[in-house]
Amino acid sequence: MNKDDIVINHTTELDKTESIISLQSTISKLENALSQMTQNGTNTSLVKKRLTAIYIGLATLENVWNQKPHLYTQDDLADARNVITGLFPSIENSYVKSKAGSPQRTLLERRIKALELAVQAIDDLSAK
Repeated sequence: MNKDDIVINHTTELDKTESIISLQSTISKLENALSQMTQNGTNTSLVKKRLTAIYIGLATLENVWNQKPHLYTQDDLADARNVITGLFPSIENSYVKSKAGSPQRTLLERRIKALELAVQAIDDLSAK
């Protein structure tokens, strides 16, 4: 067992709930962005890629924590991991700019934690 296994498997129920809600919220925001971009005729490939990655991240957390099956291949998992890790710099930049104690900072903290846990869950499933 490595350090990441300990973190993903010993996450508090509150952190699990907040992480799942955070990813569901992220999915909702991306779906809204995709809808608006589609209506405006804007290129949607990046949003689609991110949306798929977050769906996979959520599915892997639900698999690890709640034993819900997922239908993703090793390639899907690897792609999702790359996309999710690529999100960290901009989210962390927004976090640094956010005001201490603000609702925005709390949202970003939860999003970062959720995405970190999703990457760990993807790594855990990829190792099997």
